[in-house]
Amino acid sequence: MMNMSKMGIYDQLISEYGEKFSPEAAQYAIDNLKADWNANALAKAKSYQESMAMSPEAIRDQLISEHGEKFTPEEADYAIQNLN
Repeated sequence: MMNMSKMGIYDQLISEYGEKFSPEAAQYAIDNLKADWNANALAKAKSYQESMAMSPEAIRDQLISEHGEKFTPEEADYAIQNLN
C-alpha cells in the first residue's frame, strides 16, 4: 500500500517513533515478507514523477537516499528504466 523499500520498512519497525519492535523481530518480518521490491520502487518513482515533476536522475537519487526511500541501486535502476 505504501510502496516502501525493505530498509524503509525495517527502519519503521524498529523506530522509537514508529513500531518499536526489536531488530530481531523486524528482521524476521522482512525475511518473511512476500513483496515485489522492484514494483514498490517503480510505484514510488511514478508518484514522484507525477506529483513533483522530478527528473529521472532526481527520482533515482531520492529512491536510493538513506534519508529518502532507501531502495537498493538495482531497484531504483529498475524503476527508472520502467517509468513512462
